Amino acid sequence: MSKRPLILISNDDGVAAQGLGVLTDLMCRLGDVIVVAPDGPRSAASCSISPLTSVKISLLKEQPGLKVYQCSGTPTDCVKLALDGLLERRPDLVVSGINHGDNASVSVHYSGTVGAALEACMKAVPAIAYSLKTKSQQCDFRPYEEVVMQTARYVLEHGLPEDVLLNVNFPEVPQLKGTRVCRLGRGRWMKEMMQVGEGEYRLTGYFENLEPEAADTDYWALDHGYASITPIQLDMTANAYLNSKFTIHNS
Repeated sequence: MSKRPLILISNDDGVAAQGLGVLTDLMCRLGDVIVVAPDGPRSAASCSISPLTSVKISLLKEQPGLKVYQCSGTPTDCVKLALDGLLERRPDLVVSGINHGDNASVSVHYSGTVGAALEACMKAVPAIAYSLKTKSQQCDFRPYEEVVMQTARYVLEHGLPEDVLLNVNFPEVPQLKGTRVCRLGRGRWMKEMMQVGEGEYRLTGYFENLEPEAADTDYWALDHGYASITPIQLDMTANAYLNSKFTIHNS
């Protein structure tokens, strides 16, 4: 008798986040699940790790087919810890989220949700990051459950190319128009630091979409009621620039 798939889950909103609970319930339909998530919010942690402090972990819940751990570290710490000894066998899939707040366009570089998936990808484990474009901590995730299940099933059955993960974002709508496989949109965060006191600033700002009419981008999909599915890769080399004519001369 074949083993059920083993699925590792993490996030950056913390182990008590609603989106993590929804994702856990969905993944339990597909396999055995281990959750290793931060003990509190770690938003915008990106791929940060904890090299200067020890990381603590504790078991919060255990039942047949499910274990839930909380970790004092970052999302990347959580995945490293799970893969480096907590799990009895290599997971078939790592999923991260469902994040409260989108991780489209340049936000992939800041996101702890994507960071957890990137860490799995670095270890050659298929990975998916899920995020919802919302400002609320209490959401109706039912419109997105089928896409979560379909993408997870697909990756479990077919895998992903080496060094590639899926970044999936949802618009906050009562019913999706469908899904779009698309590229990261070009954009930037603006007016990000607000002074709140003498020598004191707080992160704020707004996102500027630099190509709002480009229908092949993740932000276009979100703005028009579609779930965006974007394959992203570890290799950030600007390959087109490798063949440029610039030359560096040693003095």
